[in-house]
Amino acid sequence: MAREIKTNVMRILEREHIPYDRRFYTVEDDSFDGHLVAEKTGLDPSMVYKTLVLTDDRLGHLVCVIPVERELDLKKCARAGGHRSVSMLPLKDLLPLTGYVRGGCSPVGMKKPFPTFLDRSAQDLPTLSVSAGARGCQILLSPPDLIRLCHGVYADLVRDE
Repeated sequence: MAREIKTNVMRILEREHIPYDRRFYTVEDDSFDGHLVAEKTGLDPSMVYKTLVLTDDRLGHLVCVIPVERELDLKKCARAGGHRSVSMLPLKDLLPLTGYVRGGCSPVGMKKPFPTFLDRSAQDLPTLSVSAGARGCQILLSPPDLIRLCHGVYADLVRDE
């Protein structure tokens, strides 16, 4: 059984009076992905979202939150943010920039706020799941609450199927 903890993300949600649920799962090694997280938490993969951090063409940063089952479309992401181009943030820069590690990156509670985009597919969901800011822990909350908390916007971010 995974160790139950209270993360900074949970404290922020409580402070803002945003209802949430949490799911814990065991992490054995670095070989994990969103599908494995869905399986271990018993969640439908269509409601599990991953947080990706990108660098824009002006050396700024932005955050995209997309379904684990889908792939980010960099051109759509650039358009959503009003940029000519974007690229994935190098993994070595994730912790210093956000305060989070790979597999534990949440759109909530980063070291500083970045423009945040939630894939428009979330608009159809009553609840979605994102990292709670630590590997082995997910939070479930409503998409409108996540948008409000992150000052985010919905956007078309994923590759067409």
